[in-house]
Amino acid sequence: MADYQIINPYNGEQIEAYDFHTREQVAEAIDLLVQGRGVQQATPAFERSNILLKLAQLMLERKEDLARLITEETGKTISDSRVEIDRAYNTALASAMEARNINGEALDSDAFPPMREKIGVVLWKPLGTVLCITPFNFPINIAVHKIGPAFAAGNTILFKPGPQNKRSAELLVELCYAAGMDKSVLQMLVPDIEATSYAVSHPQIQAVNFTGGTAAANAIAANAGYKKMLFELGGNDPLIVMPDADLDAAVTATINQRFATAGQRCTAAKRLFVHSDVFDAFAEKLVAATAKLKVGDPAEDDTFVGPLIHTAAADEVEARIESAVKAGARVLFGHQRQGNILWPTILDNVADDAELVAEETFGPVVPLRKFDDEGELVSLINSSPFGLQAGVFTQNLALAKRLYNQLDVGLLAVNDGPGFRAEHFPFGGVKESGVGREGVSYAIREMSYQKTLVI
Repeated sequence: MADYQIINPYNGEQIEAYDFHTREQVAEAIDLLVQGRGVQQATPAFERSNILLKLAQLMLERKEDLARLITEETGKTISDSRVEIDRAYNTALASAMEARNINGEALDSDAFPPMREKIGVVLWKPLGTVLCITPFNFPINIAVHKIGPAFAAGNTILFKPGPQNKRSAELLVELCYAAGMDKSVLQMLVPDIEATSYAVSHPQIQAVNFTGGTAAANAIAANAGYKKMLFELGGNDPLIVMPDADLDAAVTATINQRFATAGQRCTAAKRLFVHSDVFDAFAEKLVAATAKLKVGDPAEDDTFVGPLIHTAAADEVEARIESAVKAGARVLFGHQRQGNILWPTILDNVADDAELVAEETFGPVVPLRKFDDEGELVSLINSSPFGLQAGVFTQNLALAKRLYNQLDVGLLAVNDGPGFRAEHFPFGGVKESGVGREGVSYAIREMSYQKTLVI
């Protein structure tokens, strides 16, 4: 029997069964990638840029194929999958531009005595070989966010996608080769846990770029030794609605940034803090807008909410909702399930220590939390072990600046939700939300080191 089965989350049909790559295959791939460092060293920046430009164009040409694979593998709606490919195109484009713009600096030694009339030329150099590990929810764009900057910086890449995403990852790698990446520069494998641990600890892996959960990140960190680590982990991201907020805009952001991808986003608006002055009006508008969403087959163009990735994920989210309801939470909308589909659910009166809000909940559920005091709000948000992103709807710039300074997060979006991401902006959090920053130019720096020539 095969090691792994790819199951369509919507209809339960088996798509493919395959065996994981072995430790020996990982070793062979790393040996090839070590040889590929010479290929990268011989490839000038403008050629790496041109290859990434070609990759962007090829992804656009194969947009529908990539989107269909994502939808079949993950249950993400087809419209959402198409948006992901558009974003991946932009990520590859930004990587191509940054490949031509990796600049160093010159330093004058006369700044401090003794004066030696020397000049230090500081340049950025590739680390060597980077292990890139991606999750299921954005299998193409997150992969390009790792492969693009790593390649632009001059590294070779061992790419490990989520096991559910094997087919979409294979097509992406096929396009990378068609664009001009040498096979000794990029290798894709889907190893089991033991073989992945071997790759993490391998002395010829210089960096690990990982997106996923904290438990896996802890295991990687314990096994990696003195490697560069770039971790984009979970979030329990707040969206704040103040009394002067544009409620319609806040409702739209809540729906788009919580119910899209069935709530399975690290930056989803997972905790909704609504000022008591507008709580009832906001809740009424949110329920009315949510009731109009189409739930069902993710392959249909107008479906907004599809299934969760698998039955265990749906079971966990449903159990957290049930637990909150039993403890006194009130269901304003939803709380239905069919197979792996959970209807978008809106709750209020959820206890602050309920697992639904105290932990990162990966599903289409919005817990509304009324507040009055700004100090209480900041304390509640900062009590989370996570600190990825936050959003606030307000017309009060002074308030927005105070929240920016007080909240323990990597980004605060004003009049937008915590799901805001631009491919060239720095992306990452604090506390258990990660280490380092993605965003193309920032990721290039993370996967490079500074080397100085004194003349």
